[in-house]
Amino acid sequence: MIPIRLAADENFNNDIVRGLRRLKPELDLVRVQDVGLAGAGDPRILEWAAIEGRILLTHDVATITRYAYARVNLGYAMPGVFAVNSELLAGLAINEIVLLLECSFEGEWENRVCYIPL
Repeated sequence: MIPIRLAADENFNNDIVRGLRRLKPELDLVRVQDVGLAGAGDPRILEWAAIEGRILLTHDVATITRYAYARVNLGYAMPGVFAVNSELLAGLAINEIVLLLECSFEGEWENRVCYIPL
């Protein structure tokens, strides 16, 4: 697995975060609220993720994805977004995310939004 850095949006399912950490303890995954971004707006979170080089895990397919594409259209860095359907069972979401991480090339998700389930 290549060293992909992830960030979980504030409202991202913590069962998925815990499951990812349990299954892949070497995974570099932080929650935005743990780095002082609780309550921050979507553009600020995406800016921080770009600075940190982290793909953002989110359930917010309405606004985060719109802001992500706006960043790309403006030529700003956007390491990627994994938009996970909030109704997907945690175990299935974990498996899909791990599959993406294990089969990805470095930089493959830059300027892209990946919808999960695949």
